[in-house]
Parts: sequence; C-alpha cells; structure tokens
Amino acid sequence: MELDRAGPGLLVDAIAKGGDPQVLAVLRVLAQLDADVLLLTGVDYDRGLVAGRLLADRLHLLGAEYPHLFALRPNTGMATGLDLDGDGQRGGPGDAQGWGLFSGQGGMLLLSRLAVDQDAVRDFSGFLWANLPGALIPEGMEAEALALQRLPTTGHWEVPLILPEGGRLRLLAWHATPPVFDGPEDRNGRRNHDEAAFWLALLDGRLPLPPPEPPFVLIGDSNLDPMDGDGRPQAIRALLAHPALNDVTPRGMAAPEPQHKGDPALDTAVFAATGGLRVDLVVPGRGLPVTGAGVLRPAETDPLWPDLAAASRHFPVWVAVNPGPAAANP
Repeated sequence: MELDRAGPGLLVDAIAKGGDPQVLAVLRVLAQLDADVLLLTGVDYDRGLVAGRLLADRLHLLGAEYPHLFALRPNTGMATGLDLDGDGQRGGPGDAQGWGLFSGQGGMLLLSRLAVDQDAVRDFSGFLWANLPGALIPEGMEAEALALQRLPTTGHWEVPLILPEGGRLRLLAWHATPPVFDGPEDRNGRRNHDEAAFWLALLDGRLPLPPPEPPFVLIGDSNLDPMDGDGRPQAIRALLAHPALNDVTPRGMAAPEPQHKGDPALDTAVFAATGGLRVDLVVPGRGLPVTGAGVLRPAETDPLWPDLAAASRHFPVWVAVNPGPAAANP
C-alpha cells in the first residue's frame, strides 16, 4: 500500500476542460505514482466533490483508479465576522478561520482505492487554538477572538481506511499555515508550531480526545522544515521523534543547499526565498511495516521531470506500508 502527498495547484475549471498544462502535468504525475492512497492539498473544496470526481475521471482515463473520494469543508475562507489580522477591517482573507479569499479555498482531498469508514471519521478542524495545552497564542489577542479562533488553518482529520482484511488504517491528515506573511507578533509562526503540537498532544493523551488507535500514518503539509527556513521548529522536531511514530525519512535526488543544516535529499519543495525544504510528510506509526519510501524528485534529465516541474513546487512523497492481517480489528 502506498501513501502519497502531491503538491497544490489544481484548478476546478481546468480539470473540467482537461486542457490546462499544469493540470495535465499533475494528472501524469499522479498516474505515474500509481499509489493506493493520495492526499492532495491546495484543492478548492466543493460540497458535492464535483471537482474531485472530475479529477478521478481524468485519472481513470490514464489507468489510475480511485473509486473513493473524501473531503471535509476546510477552515480556509470560513468567515468569522472579526478583524483577526488587525488591519482595521472585517471580512478580508486574513479574517477567516484560515486564510482564504473564499470559503473552501485550498482545502484537502483524499483519493483512495480503499473505502473510507465514514462513521468513524474524526474531524478536529473545529478545535479552538486556546484549548491547546501550552498554546503559543500571540500576546494581546482579544477574548472575542480567543473564543472563536480555530487552531487548524485548513483542517486536522483522522480518516480510517477499510483494509481488505477488515481492519482500519487511520490517516492523520493536516495542512498547516506558512509560518510567515505576518508581523512582529508572529501569529502565523506560532499557529504553524501549534498545528504540529496538536498531534503531539493527541498522541500523548493530553487532550479531551482519545488518541488514535494504531495502525496510523501522519500525512500532510507541515509547512515547516525541522532544520531550515523560517518558523518555530520545536514541535515538528518533537513530532518526528515521537515514540509512536517512525520517521523513515523519504529521500529524493539531492540538490545542493550550502546554507542549510538539513540533508537536501529530504527536501520536498523548493521556494524562491528559502530554497529546498522538507515540508511534506508521510510518517507511519511505530510498528507499521514499511517496505519502501522516497521523494519523487529524480534528476532533471528524467523523462518525468518536466511534468514534476510544471505540476507544483512540491514533490510527491511516498511511503509503502504493509498493514497485514495483524492490523485487522474485530
């Protein structure tokens, strides 16, 4: 079973027409991955999953079958009625629960060859930032905002997939805010840190929520490199080192990053301001057998490179796991 995460950039109208060069590149990359499960971020949400089904239809034409789709309404663009970004106005993209020009901009979409146990899904997207133990909330945040501000920028989900043997493999999925684009209060940097810290608290049993039952896989875009770039790396470092997780450090072709501390082979995205960073994660739970892992970042002479470069500044991360009969629940 392979679990992958592809970069953002799908456009609904272009998917419908099937002719946008970026969308065609995304389709070819996803078909080449041929994974059992795909988590895509940066996909605009629509309640009927119309865009997702159009995407699945296009992948079907390329020989990649994804009969099961899943998405929840994200926090991006969800109006709060408050001036959260302090610009003196209400109703702007920075005043939403998660930055967004419209409700549902840049959500998450799961495509799977395994059915989703819909009744057992847990959506933590409504979890309030103020309720996180040790939250790094900026000083001066008003009580009205504290009572309303959700922690997840896009969403935090626990999605159980039904295994052939009848058990469940739980995906812990999220897409955090970038730790930049704010002021000296470091609101985004603090929130980015705490979005990773949420999983730490959940795994440790420090929330009024049961920890996830194994086997599980942490998957998503942390928007933070544990070694390089901007942000507060303490929580993501602790998460990757958590005893309940097994960071198998998927690797791709290394690009030199002489000013960086981290191994460039682990980088999953390239940004103009910072260079390559490891921001996209697929981290199996401890004890879940892993048969392979990597970052689909080949040499630039590889035939797939033009599609990878056109599809996204992120490179897909993949991990192959074998839950096996031991993962079956009664």
